[in-house]
Amino acid sequence: MSDLAPPVALAETGADASVREQLWQWALPIALVVLFLAFALADSRVLSAANLLNIAQQTSYIALFAMAQAVVIITRGFDLSLGPAVSMVSVGAAVAMTAAVGGGSDPVTVLLIGLVAGIGLGAATGLFNGVVIALLGVSPFVATLGSYNIAIGIATTLSAGKPVQGMPDLFSTLLYRGEVFGVPAAIVIAVVAGLILHFTLTRTVFGRSLYIVGTNPRAAAVAGIPVKRVLVSAYVLCSSLAALGALMLTARTGSGEPNLGGSLSLQAIAAAVVGGTSLAGGRGGVGTAVLGALFITVLSNGMNLTRIDGYVQMVVLGAIVIVGVVLDRARLKTR
Repeated sequence: MSDLAPPVALAETGADASVREQLWQWALPIALVVLFLAFALADSRVLSAANLLNIAQQTSYIALFAMAQAVVIITRGFDLSLGPAVSMVSVGAAVAMTAAVGGGSDPVTVLLIGLVAGIGLGAATGLFNGVVIALLGVSPFVATLGSYNIAIGIATTLSAGKPVQGMPDLFSTLLYRGEVFGVPAAIVIAVVAGLILHFTLTRTVFGRSLYIVGTNPRAAAVAGIPVKRVLVSAYVLCSSLAALGALMLTARTGSGEPNLGGSLSLQAIAAAVVGGTSLAGGRGGVGTAVLGALFITVLSNGMNLTRIDGYVQMVVLGAIVIVGVVLDRARLKTR
């Protein structure tokens, strides 16, 4: 007898696989609805217009960081330094702007200096991570853990451990208080950044290369894809997106904060993985990152309103990362 299954059996197997894939895709949206309704029953404030707007704004920040992590997770990496890098960008941009204000520059020039300094610091961090990982062969865990401490040191040194104030009001107006047709600036920026990243991942050679490298690095190299260059570019893009989020958070707080990053590294990884970005590489994108960010935001918002202790929330977040990885492996086994 032949080892090959008959065409009918193959069709049935394909149909079964398709059904399983659909179930996986709907699992998180269903869980999100259940979670939201559970918190709404526990506290009616969850359904208030003010809280829904707060969830939307908070999701815009987390989504940016989740999208940043998704870019490198697609290549089988991750960035533990994202949180401290956010703090470093916040302080660095604030220091640059306050110096420009002291030098008598006009608000627009000060704003541009802050934006360039912030994005530049982020890109430099990504370049450092990418070079260490791609060219020196250091694992993403070790490389970004080293960057984690470097970024903390720089942020603390530049700020002397204190908030950096004196930024122009235009900065907060543009990146936080401003609105476009009634939509808060943070949401608009996140949506535009998400659309550009989605186009990059799905419609450009670089985007397709990221998925190929994440799926099989050796096959990518054989196919002529410059794997090292793609990896370096992925980390630069990741840190640049994180820097944009850092600038938005800095505009929200009104000062450069050396502790702004906090647990953002874990939150971003949790959002990306829970949303469906696979740590095995080659799978994920903007949609999965945004969905995961919304789940993490609703969970955090609900726990805050129901007065769940902050330390317990950290335990829950850590557990979510573990569950996300376990589910990702289970999903891969069923494919």
